[in-house]
This record gives sequence, structure tokens and C-alpha cells, in this order.
Amino acid sequence: MYDLVVVGAGPYGLSVAAHAAARGLRLGVFGRPMESWHAMPPGMFLKSEPWASHLSDPEGAWGLDAYAAIRGVRAVHGVPLPVGFFAAYGDWFARQAVPVVDERLIASVEPGTGGFELRTEDGERVRARTVALAVGVLPFLEIPGPLRGLPRRYVTHSGHHGDLDGLAGRDVTVVGAGQAALETAALLTECGAAVRIVARADRLHWNTPPPALDRGLPAALRAPHTGLGCGWRNKLYADAPGLFRRLPAATRERIFDSALGPAGAWWLRERFAAVRDVRLGQRITSAAVTGDERLRIEVAGRDGTTALETDHVIAATGFAPSLDRAEVLAPALRGALRRVGAGGAPEVGGHFESSWPGLFLTGLLTAPSYGPSMRFVLGADYTAGRLVKGVGRRLRAAGPGRTAGRPRTGGRAPVSA
Repeated sequence: MYDLVVVGAGPYGLSVAAHAAARGLRLGVFGRPMESWHAMPPGMFLKSEPWASHLSDPEGAWGLDAYAAIRGVRAVHGVPLPVGFFAAYGDWFARQAVPVVDERLIASVEPGTGGFELRTEDGERVRARTVALAVGVLPFLEIPGPLRGLPRRYVTHSGHHGDLDGLAGRDVTVVGAGQAALETAALLTECGAAVRIVARADRLHWNTPPPALDRGLPAALRAPHTGLGCGWRNKLYADAPGLFRRLPAATRERIFDSALGPAGAWWLRERFAAVRDVRLGQRITSAAVTGDERLRIEVAGRDGTTALETDHVIAATGFAPSLDRAEVLAPALRGALRRVGAGGAPEVGGHFESSWPGLFLTGLLTAPSYGPSMRFVLGADYTAGRLVKGVGRRLRAAGPGRTAGRPRTGGRAPVSA
């Protein structure tokens, strides 16, 4: 039986695994390293600064800067790095910091004797005393209601696309106003598609170029640098997720819904200028396949409703951390977890433990509890060490002959402090 099984091998899963391996835990790691990052379209760049894009190991030996030095690449402030380079860095990190990664996916996690029983995609049963769920963002794709249920031939999410060349020469409507929408639209235009943007926002927002790291004490005090951008509010989100967790639940929910809203990277703005059809203050109200196998959508705005036809819609509309979408968790386990807020996100304790003892969560699922940094690679460092410390505490608390993975009372359990 494993002490810990990490489900997922992206930035959070690999970071947790690196810390667990360093502590000598009996460790299983399942998933294809950096799979969703490798699947992103060629030509995409990291929005975050290189110094805010490290995976986490206890000694800090395997940072992005170390990999860049080996590759002879400049990883410096203010210079965006290709997403493909970051994916390759994650592969290298896994080879250096994680003993073994089993590239099979986990199909289900359910309570078992002494902890949990997991089933791999090929049917093997695996037992673990604790589990860290690090499944990334793809299970939590958010698609506007009028587009849900339509065939993938006509509607996809931006997270589905590893290559946009198949849409060259076609009419494509991109929904959204954030970096994913704006960069997808620019890439589609560059590959020869006829692109329009439809967004509820009344205007597009663009991040400004980052100021120099060394800019003098007065400027640094007014708006300190953080991995989420400059400013004291961003510093709270980036550097003190534990303090964020102690805010009232209603305050956390409001901040999660509004902080770091949709905006394009400063370096994308010039490329995006080639996208000519930008429809702001509008939303799709209906969509249906036509007789000539196109998609007819109705778009409502201040001036009424407009109907148009398009070959394909890409919803670049983000991700929603709802437990209902964490389908790798068995229904009984998923249904037993305490939730916070209207969105159905799980409640997470002080060491990233859910309300089911021994089940630990990472990344987007923890953002409503720990704040906006958990939506980014930046949050992996804060998460990994604390989560593995929590695993150690849970294993010690369970002790010989005790069950690590069952609620103590009434199907629920207090969250660890």
C-alpha cells in the first residue's frame, strides 16, 4: 500500500510528488507529465514571468532558471517564454525530482480499507493511505449554457485545442475576453481563419509591460512585484494564501469571482490587432446546427439580437472549480465532501486536506479557499510543502490499525487546521 498516491502529473502533481519523495514516503504518481501543457497550440507563450513559473522541490534545485541555463535559453523578467519550453521544463523536473511516474491515468478514487482504492485506466487496483488530487483544470471546463451539448465538430473549449491548423480558412467565433480568448483569436488569424470575438465585457483589458525588478524603494513600496502582478492586493494573493483562507467565506467567494479578471498580456496586443471583428458587450443566447452544417448563433447586446452563421465556436470561457466535475472521485466520496460557496467548490483545510480525512486537493479546486494564486503555476510552491506536511500528520494520526480515509462522524469530518 502506498503512503500517498498523487493523481495527476502537471505542475501541482509533480511538485507535491517531489516534496513527498524527499520525505521518503511510499509514493505513487499517476498521469502523463505535463500532458495539457504539451497539448497547447504551437505559438502560445507563458503569461507569467519566468521567476514566477517554477515547479517546487524542497531544495529549490530544479527551478525553471536551472533548466533554462542548461538549455542556453534566457529566462529573464519581461521576456515571455514559449509554452512548449515550459512543458519541456516540467518533463525535466519530473526526471530530476520524482522517482517514478506511472503514465497511466487514474479512472476512479473511492474509499477503501485503510484509506483509498484507486483504479487505473487499464483496470488495475491500487491502494493508498492518502491521495492528493492534482488533475489540473481540464475536468473543469466552463462552456456557456447555449453551447453545451452541441457536437465537438461545432463547439469546443480553448482547452481542447493542441493545434489550430484544422480551422484554417474557416469562419471561427471565439467567446471570451481573457488571455486564452485573445491569444486563440490571434493564432487563428495568423493561420488563415476568419475570426470574430464575442465577449460580455464592454471593453478589452490589457496588462501593461512589467516594470523593472530593481526600480527603487519608493516605487517598490507603492506597488511591490508579485508573481501575480504589481500591487499590495496581489501580494496578499501571491504570498499569503494562508491569510486569504482565514477571510470570511463570503469575502473569499467575492474575491475569487472578481480578482485578476480577464485581460490580455501586453506582448499580445500588437498581434491581436489583426483580429478585425470584435463584438463587445454581447453574449450568445442560442445556437443550433443549420441544414448546411454550419452553426447559427444569436448574439444579444444593447442594440438588440443579431443572428450570424459560423463554422465553429471556441469557448475560451475559463474553468469552474465544481466538485461535480471531479468525476475521478467516486460519487459517494464526492457527495460526502463539504462545499463552500454557490459554485460547489470543496472546503479545504490548513494543509489542503478535504473534509474526508486523507483526501488532499490542489490547484483550481482550492482557489475558492486559498485565493487566486491557486489558479496559476505560482501556487504550486505554497501548496506542495504544506500538503505533504499534512499527509505526514494524517499518516501519524491514523497510526497502525486505524483507517486514514473514512469520516469520523456522520459521513463528514472536521478539516484539519
